[in-house]
Amino acid sequence: MTTGPVLRAVDCVTIPVPDLETGLAFYAGALGHELLWRDETTGQAGLRLPDTETELVLTTSAPYAPAWLVDAVPAAVAGLVAAGATVRRPVEAIPVGRIAVVTDPFGNDLVLLDLSAGRYP
Repeated sequence: MTTGPVLRAVDCVTIPVPDLETGLAFYAGALGHELLWRDETTGQAGLRLPDTETELVLTTSAPYAPAWLVDAVPAAVAGLVAAGATVRRPVEAIPVGRIAVVTDPFGNDLVLLDLSAGRYP
């Protein structure tokens, strides 16, 4: 059982784009968002949102979704499954930590992310 809320903050919101160059031309070039990081292996780029620590993540491989920051993904998954969620994508390592996706009892996918390996430089 958790001692507080499992979902700590919105870490990022993913926005699907056909390719990073086109997405960056619009979101960084036309809209003025600062590029924070780019990862060609995952097909993603992180952009700064000026009034929050939440990042805008352009992606060529994921649907539009918020990623919820949690203290530790394995514990969050266990707690959510105990509460009635189902695992859609098991825990896996990513460059900044761990990620998993669970589906709540109402059919909503929750992308869970921890920063156990730090943030992108």
